Amino acid sequence: MTDTKQKTRQVNVTSKTSVSVLFAGDSGDGMQLTGTQFANTVAIHGSALNTFPNFPSEIRAPAGTIAGVSGFQLQFSSKPVYTPGARFDVMVAMNSAALKANLKDLHRGGIIIAGTEGFDEKNLKLAGYPEGVNPLEDGSLSNYILFPVPILQLTREALKESGLSSKEIDRCKNMFVLGLLYWLYTLPLEGTFETLRAKFQKNVHMAEANIRAVKAGYFFGDETELFANLGRFDIAPQKQHGVYRRVTGNEACAIALTAASKKAGLKLFLGSYPITPATEILQTLAKKKKYGVKTFQAEDEIAGIVSSIGAAYGGALAATNTSGPGLALKTEALGLAVILELPLVVINVQRGGPSTGLPTKPEQSDLFMAMYGRHGDAPLPVIAASSPVDCFYATYEAARIAIEHMTPVICLTDGYLALSSEPWKVESQDNLADIKPHFHAPRQPEDPPFLPYKRDDRQVRAWAIPGTKGLEHRIGGLEKQHETGNVSHDPDNHELMTRLRAQKINQIADSIPLQTIDNGPEKGDLLVLGWGSSYGAIKTAVEQAIEKGFNVAHAHLRYIHPFPKNLGELLGNYKKILIPELNSGQLIHIIRDTFLMAPVGFSKVQGVPFNEMEILIKITDIIKELQS
Repeated sequence: MTDTKQKTRQVNVTSKTSVSVLFAGDSGDGMQLTGTQFANTVAIHGSALNTFPNFPSEIRAPAGTIAGVSGFQLQFSSKPVYTPGARFDVMVAMNSAALKANLKDLHRGGIIIAGTEGFDEKNLKLAGYPEGVNPLEDGSLSNYILFPVPILQLTREALKESGLSSKEIDRCKNMFVLGLLYWLYTLPLEGTFETLRAKFQKNVHMAEANIRAVKAGYFFGDETELFANLGRFDIAPQKQHGVYRRVTGNEACAIALTAASKKAGLKLFLGSYPITPATEILQTLAKKKKYGVKTFQAEDEIAGIVSSIGAAYGGALAATNTSGPGLALKTEALGLAVILELPLVVINVQRGGPSTGLPTKPEQSDLFMAMYGRHGDAPLPVIAASSPVDCFYATYEAARIAIEHMTPVICLTDGYLALSSEPWKVESQDNLADIKPHFHAPRQPEDPPFLPYKRDDRQVRAWAIPGTKGLEHRIGGLEKQHETGNVSHDPDNHELMTRLRAQKINQIADSIPLQTIDNGPEKGDLLVLGWGSSYGAIKTAVEQAIEKGFNVAHAHLRYIHPFPKNLGELLGNYKKILIPELNSGQLIHIIRDTFLMAPVGFSKVQGVPFNEMEILIKITDIIKELQS
């Protein structure tokens, strides 16, 4: 059992294009770690993938209950995939609650690998099954391919001579599952072994025990007759060129800020207060000190943003990250950044609300707050990322706009994008757009008086860095006199400055790309208009609708304020507009108000992302209505 390269038993290997797998169990079963490592192996193997971690908000949810189920779903394929799968093909259910919570989303005829120890009387009761009912034994799973596996027993047997305590051995059961899935999908083990040795480099016994558990699961699949009729599966890797890595949305945001600071020739400062699900941005940037990155873990959300405003005043690329409740606390300081006209990137990783709401569940319900959530007229640009990889490009673009237009910018992601992952072809800095800060030069004696709020033809003022000779000027939240920046309470001046700040934001539309159609005809029956994390589900649904012969197209918004200049004309080319949103309908209101049209809304507020089946059904209903 120690040689992973030994000749395996001859079993049938079936080639498949793609598969969706769910690892599900109690919060303490290590499903997030198992899923993450499986995704890493798939990525190294060269397959396309898309992941969706889904775990309870509670730090320690009640063990064995539906509320305590933690899941990690991924779809991997030999061709591009954009969602973790509307339904999954294989479910690993570590206990009865995991089975009950997720069975509805398993394909008919799908595979269930059930850890039998999680289906004892106690677990069945906690999961809400009637007394005396065990789904592994009563025939209720006859529509699926069921494999009951004594995972805990086999793990204990494999590690009985490891020297670990019983508790430590039991924690290795997720590695047994990982090895079994590696066997089922003919995936290599060596990368996982390297990861485990690195993770437990100070505890060699624990590293070797986990490695042995992986091998035990792998060779159980190979040696048992349980899977003889099923066989194994092979997902061919994609034909790719270049250097790829697996990246989550939060990691992509952090990398983008670092890249933008280097491209602009500026120091990077992040002022942040930890908040789910945005904290990993702070954690990732805290490890980049060698690139000159400075991070400050503030005592609260307000301190996080005001420290960043101070860094922006000092000439740094300044950023802050948060989620919905934190953005609410930052709004007064955002108004300060607007009136100071300083560059600031605000990354809002949206989650279910209101209030504390659903901290680990995705939602798109902060759009109104991003657009309007400040006192006074305080417009600022709003852009949205559409995938984990796109979090890099959206954040980079937010930094460019902030620096070149001297304004705070809100970049919207959400918990789905932040924690999910996909392969990313690592970008060369040479391919990234230039970022050109405009610093005011030191003032010479013969120069005219310094006017800190004098504007160019884009209504953008120059960046005046403290300590630069002759550029002394007042700052603060009181209204500024046009050009001089002195405090002014003059009514006409206030109206002028309010309009100039709004005009500056509106003119950003001159420097952003025109809106394009992602897929489908330039004119037609239906346009599905999306923003944010609905991208993958919409793209897949529209592709399937086109295959059915429907006259439907897909456009996805990155720039929400200001809109691309051609958006109204583009929308007018379709009989109907459908807008799916993970909220009660926010973009649809903005589109109605801006373009005086009546799109069809499709809302989902369940703390889970859209899947392609839901959107395809809605598309089908609208097309049938148009054809009737």
